This record gives sequence, C-alpha cells and structure tokens, in this order.
Amino acid sequence: MKGLGELERSIMDILWAESGALTAREVGRLIADRDLAPTTVMTVLDRLTRKGFLERTRDGRAWRYQPAASRDAYIAELMLEALDLTGDRSAALTRFAQAVSGTEAEILRRALTELEDE
Repeated sequence: MKGLGELERSIMDILWAESGALTAREVGRLIADRDLAPTTVMTVLDRLTRKGFLERTRDGRAWRYQPAASRDAYIAELMLEALDLTGDRSAALTRFAQAVSGTEAEILRRALTELEDE
C-alpha cells in the first residue's frame, strides 16, 4: 500500500470522519485550514482513487468519494509494511510489545486469544 502525502492525509482524515460519501466541493469546504483551489481538491481525490484509497460513484455531474477501507485497516497495513522492512520480525514484534501500555497489551492479548479460538 502506498503512503499518503500531507494533503492526501488531510483529505483522508475528513473522509474517514464522515459517515457518507462526499463531493469534491464538500471536501474542499471541510478543509478549513487551507485555501485550496477546487481543481487541487479534485486532483487529490482522483489520485487517492487511483491509489485505491477511495471509491467514487457518480452523482449527477459530480463524483462522490468515500474511503475504500477504514482508518484502522490503513494503519494495520502500515504496521505490516513496517514489519516487512525489518530483517527480524520477531525482534520487532517483541520490541513493539515492550513499548505498548498495559491496556494496549491487554487488547493485543484478547485479539490473539480470539484468533486462536477461531
């Protein structure tokens, strides 16, 4: 999975936070901290669609965009890609487990137990 640039990440944050699909104009209005041309927003949305981050459907003359996967799925994919970069996945996983909080460790334990039970 390809990474996200700063503007792409801002747009994905907006779309992940919304419950439905948005048009480019709606996305542009929600990026309040930037003064972006509508064509810039459309270009970024098109690029995110080609990268597989977004799905789009026609709504009259406009397109509506929505995330192809959840933010959690994206983050999990990034974590797996990071593990692929190490020569020793066991060492990286051990180091990760040592760095998480007690609550996070408990969440990992429960998830692993549920996977074993399946």
